[in-house]
This record gives sequence, C-alpha cells and structure tokens, in this order.
Amino acid sequence: MKENMYYATGRRKESVARVWLKAGSGQIKVNSQNLLEYFRRPTLEMIIHQPFVVTETEGRFDANITVRGGGLTGQAGATLLGISRALVQINEDHKKSLRAAGFLTRDPREKERKKYGQPGARKRFQFSKR
Repeated sequence: MKENMYYATGRRKESVARVWLKAGSGQIKVNSQNLLEYFRRPTLEMIIHQPFVVTETEGRFDANITVRGGGLTGQAGATLLGISRALVQINEDHKKSLRAAGFLTRDPREKERKKYGQPGARKRFQFSKR
C-alpha cells in the first residue's frame, strides 16, 4: 500500500468495488472515467457522495474506484460501502456517523435462483384445470 492511500472493498449483489482514497481535491474516477460519465444518473452520483456528506469530508479526498460485475445500481451500492470502509480507515471517528446512516452494513440481498419446472424464481406456468 502506498503512503497515505487507503484501500477498501465494497460488495452489493454481484458487484465488487475496489476503492482507493487519498488526500486531494475531491476528484472521483470510476474505471478510469469521471463519476457522471460512468454512472450517467444523478441519483447514483448522489449515492456515492453520501459517505463524504455524512462525514463532512466532501472535496478532501480523491477516489480511484474499480468496479466489476452486476448493474449500475449494484455497482453504486458496492462503491458506497467501499468508500465508507476506507473513510473509517482514515479516521476511526467516522465510524459512528457512517454506522448510524447504515453505510457500513453490507446489503445481503441476492438474486433468487430459477427453479426447474417453472419459468422464473417464483413465477409458475399457467395452471389449467381442464
């Protein structure tokens, strides 16, 4: 690990985000692209900025993020967890506010598997009495 660089991993659904934070001007790169270029939705950008807002560290850290797997929403959730964990590494005092906001809890929900003899996880083929 480089000096003054903090690393953390976040996961959600099928997505895995690797987050490196270092002191800087608040620039966030996701897979070598700007944040809005990659996520394309303001709501997802807001989700990613939330840990910085809660800890009042907006604009103090540059983030370099690598995400793989899943869709954009899952990747944003994974990034949120990764950033939160990295902020706790930077300053242990952030843990209380991040925990209260629910950002340090890994969302355990996963996609339910498709069962044999039916078209989806829960959906059944149409029943015919006659």
